[in-house]
Amino acid sequence: MNSHPMPSTTFIRREISALEAQGWPVVRYAVRDSGLPRVDPDDQREYDLTRRLLDAGPLALLGALIVEAIGRPSRFLRALGGAWRLARRSERGLAIHLIYLAESCLLRRWAARDEVGHLHVHFGTNSAAVAMLCRLLGGPSYSLTVHGPVEFDAPQTLALDEKVRHATFAVAISSFGRSQLWRWADPADWDKVHVVHCGLDVDFLHQEPTPPSGAPRLLNIGRLSAEKGQLVLIRAAAELARRGREFELTLIGDGALRPALEAEIARLGLEGSVLLAGWRSGADVRQALLASRALVQSSFAEGLPVVIMEALALHRPVISTAIAGIPELVRPGESGWLVPAGAVSELADAMEAALEADPAELFRMGAAGSARVQADHDVRTEAARLASLFPTLDRDPAPRAEAHAPA
Repeated sequence: MNSHPMPSTTFIRREISALEAQGWPVVRYAVRDSGLPRVDPDDQREYDLTRRLLDAGPLALLGALIVEAIGRPSRFLRALGGAWRLARRSERGLAIHLIYLAESCLLRRWAARDEVGHLHVHFGTNSAAVAMLCRLLGGPSYSLTVHGPVEFDAPQTLALDEKVRHATFAVAISSFGRSQLWRWADPADWDKVHVVHCGLDVDFLHQEPTPPSGAPRLLNIGRLSAEKGQLVLIRAAAELARRGREFELTLIGDGALRPALEAEIARLGLEGSVLLAGWRSGADVRQALLASRALVQSSFAEGLPVVIMEALALHRPVISTAIAGIPELVRPGESGWLVPAGAVSELADAMEAALEADPAELFRMGAAGSARVQADHDVRTEAARLASLFPTLDRDPAPRAEAHAPA
């Protein structure tokens, strides 16, 4: 991964745990420390188990580059050519891709030492570039999960087609995501692309259903960033206020958009109705979902948000924009409401409908959503599907209850 763990990528942690429970020994590598808070104890554990390439320092990266260039010149030249091709298509330039090459040299050495048989990469960005260059250096085979939306915003400059070409296989998290990979990959590589959903563990899937809150409480969860569309959500909240509707709207998460959201909340006079709660632990998020009537996601661009799965698993209906893979999970009138992206009035209408809905109706919608999540997003099933795609590798004879930090 580029960074691991992060508050917004708990699905990766769940996938790793499920693979380990099925007997797969997993070593964690990341490019860098995200610098984000580790509010969940499980994130601290993952942090301690993860080795970060940039933590080794510039001298270690330069040393690995020199050793690979001298000791494996033909492989090094092949990887150097790969870095050059990626740089020509990228907006980031050759210097950054030479750093990726140095990172890949160090990664190859770490993977050899740790007897890694295959690398699986999350996201088709710089982490996939490092894994691809590592492979060209003679390192282990690799595969990648493409989540979106960032990869689909810049598929050509990220060279998605080349990353898929050199991969053993590629994973999309929805049928929509697969269509986008098919759009940019060479048709000769289409058979490499598989759908493996992000999943939830038994703590969510076997949650005893509880009735929705009687309070007029709505919840939004995610990074505070432009693609999440929270400014539209604040304006929809203002529309509710103009209609005389009482409500509480809490946004859990943080990010670059926070100052703009704070200013918009103040401009619209919503300080008493809208709360920016910052990052919260997994336990806190779960309690916030249980204390709400519905989850509201106003995104402009997405893959398929795991928080939608979490809300539905807890029997809470979802209001969301009808984009990307979301309509594959949220069905209008069955498990929630779908509205056009950027449509303030339609979003306000859906929020008002959730606030007015009879508790029995909300419970029925939540139950329908929960059944769908259990069928399609069980992390144990999805991890087994992912593992079935790995090249032939050895597993532990018995599943491990705990992972161990690499030496």
